[in-house]
Amino acid sequence: MNSSQSTLLYIVLGAGAGALLFAVLLARWVLARSRGTPEMQVISNAIQQGAEAFLARQYKTIAALALVVAALLWVGYSQFRASAVGDPVADPGLLATYVAASFLLGALSSGIAGFMGMWISIRANIRTAAAATTSLNAALQAALRGGAVSGFFTVALSLLGVAGLFALLQAFQPADLTADEWARRIPFLIVGYGFGASFVALFAQLGGGIYTKAADVGADLVGKVEAGIPEDDPRNPAVIADLVGDNVGDCAGRGADLFESTAAENIGAMILGVLLYPYFGVGGILFPLVVGSFGLLASIVGVMIVRTTENTTDPMAALNRGFYVVSALVAVVLYFTTRWLLNPDNAPDAWWHFFICGLIGLATAFAFLLITQYYTEYRYRPVLGIAEASQTGPATNIIAGLAVGLESTVLPVVTISIAIVSSYLLGQTSGLVNDAGQPIGGLFGTAVATMGMLGTAGYILAMDVFGPITDNAGGIVEMSRQPDSIRVKTDRLDAVGNTTKALTKGYAIGSAALAAFLLFSAYLDEVRNYTGTELTVNLAKPQVFVAGLLGAMLVFWFSSLALTAVRKAAQSVITEVRRQFREKPGIMAGTDAPDYARCVDIVTLGALRAMVLPGALVVLSPIVVGVVFKQFGIGAEAVAGFLMIATITGIITAGFLNNGGGAWDNAKKYIETGAYGGKRSEAHKAAVVGDTVGDPFKDTAGPSLHVLIKLLATITLVLAPLFI
Repeated sequence: MNSSQSTLLYIVLGAGAGALLFAVLLARWVLARSRGTPEMQVISNAIQQGAEAFLARQYKTIAALALVVAALLWVGYSQFRASAVGDPVADPGLLATYVAASFLLGALSSGIAGFMGMWISIRANIRTAAAATTSLNAALQAALRGGAVSGFFTVALSLLGVAGLFALLQAFQPADLTADEWARRIPFLIVGYGFGASFVALFAQLGGGIYTKAADVGADLVGKVEAGIPEDDPRNPAVIADLVGDNVGDCAGRGADLFESTAAENIGAMILGVLLYPYFGVGGILFPLVVGSFGLLASIVGVMIVRTTENTTDPMAALNRGFYVVSALVAVVLYFTTRWLLNPDNAPDAWWHFFICGLIGLATAFAFLLITQYYTEYRYRPVLGIAEASQTGPATNIIAGLAVGLESTVLPVVTISIAIVSSYLLGQTSGLVNDAGQPIGGLFGTAVATMGMLGTAGYILAMDVFGPITDNAGGIVEMSRQPDSIRVKTDRLDAVGNTTKALTKGYAIGSAALAAFLLFSAYLDEVRNYTGTELTVNLAKPQVFVAGLLGAMLVFWFSSLALTAVRKAAQSVITEVRRQFREKPGIMAGTDAPDYARCVDIVTLGALRAMVLPGALVVLSPIVVGVVFKQFGIGAEAVAGFLMIATITGIITAGFLNNGGGAWDNAKKYIETGAYGGKRSEAHKAAVVGDTVGDPFKDTAGPSLHVLIKLLATITLVLAPLFI
């Protein structure tokens, strides 16, 4: 390892270790807060037990599946393909070992990231509820800093995993290669890390999403619509399962999701950096990790400056200020890192072209947050239109919600298109050319834009986990029958939390779109590295066109399976809640206790059974396409067509599901403020039905599609040699 590599790796590893240490200190600060009254603690303990039990059972299932996939990877690489000239290492067995081991490490790291998200959220919720008894600012800081523990831990673990693998493999440098020559091969050896992270993230997000929405739908339909009791009412037998679901879906699932985002995108950008090695050296390969490291430090600053006043009318403004500060610091980071690492003497204009690419990524993040806000907040036309349509019943509410969801795909697609094309053109005009004089910086320009967007990932995840923490805090306050003045504070934070969850879903789909293009480009570059020729994707070929059709079909089939899983589990919950109300009439009178554990067990079993089939479908589909079409001599090209169309379809479908579901949710909340007759009115009942339809859209199928898009890309990256 030369001095340049050492310096960059020390920066990345040092920043990652420092962020982990800070996350530990922040966790200690959160855990030192008061746990409130004994009544609060009873409810919190029930949520904690349910969440930990579900995650333990879920991770056992995922671990077994991951071991099977790792074994198949090793067998496939070592036994079913001959060594090729472009292989990073000549020995097939050694290559298989590198890929399978990096897959397992990625899967383990992703699981740890998800576990940490859940672990802190089920402990920060009661401390947020207790803090609300003293001040709004104390509650806001407890919730955000609890979320930040998950955010910092997740991003730091991703950086440490990729950089640590890179540093570890340096120790296995072959004697016939220089340190720099070996560095150019390492990204191709660690692609399994991104696959492992995506593999676990899909099952974590899907299983958690099925759990949370099955419980939510069951609790809402029987509790609110049939029994007419408020949300989080302790008389509802499904209320604990609902609160558990917030943690296993929004915290554990999203933690694994953003972990695999940063890991997979970093590796994809490193692969593209190999192409530009003659200009940037190892700095171009490690550039994504350096930007991520400094971005993580910027997120720490942003979280620590957030505070609000007791009489504020908009606590969201405090979180926005933190995001603005983080974004400004990331812009400064991009300026200095591009000028330092992407500034070769033979292309003096390259650095500022790539700096602007990074700013485009930041601007794209802002645009997605604003677009999501417009379509999901009840200050704006789309949600107000759904609320108005609720006056004439559930049918018109659902029609209006579907229309909003479909419309909401327009601006994101335009934004993504502008970001990809502009960053590509900036990269192409950066002055980087190959031996034939052709520009070669375009794809790396899109990679830098993706890094710019992901520079704020630590803060974004903190905002995301803030949502379920405040939601749980409100539930704890309601179930422990605290004074109305306390519930008013937690309701204000819960409203902010609903906004942050919607905004971070918008950010997630935007980053997934940029990342998907980056990873698709990395796949083409990897095929070129193995074959020595450029891979062109011609949809006019019947086999490639059919592969593309199969990719589009996969997105809809997967979404159908996810929604069906929620429906089946929710039906079981509804049947159980009705049974308890029927057989224990004392529940409604408050003289008999509901059986919360029964609903928790029903949802746990339903989610674990239902997550396997759609997850296996995603993993197997690109493999089947590649192996079958390889018989026609176009395996790699067919997989590229499959990946291209599946990515486009997945991005648009995820946007429709996320924004449509969020709009339905906030239309209900708008009516609950007193509009159109308020709670228990006919308009409110119609809005509850719409919200129930939207729940699995925005919290199960939509977020799972983010992971599906990137999982398909990482699978093709890992298995590209088998399709050639």
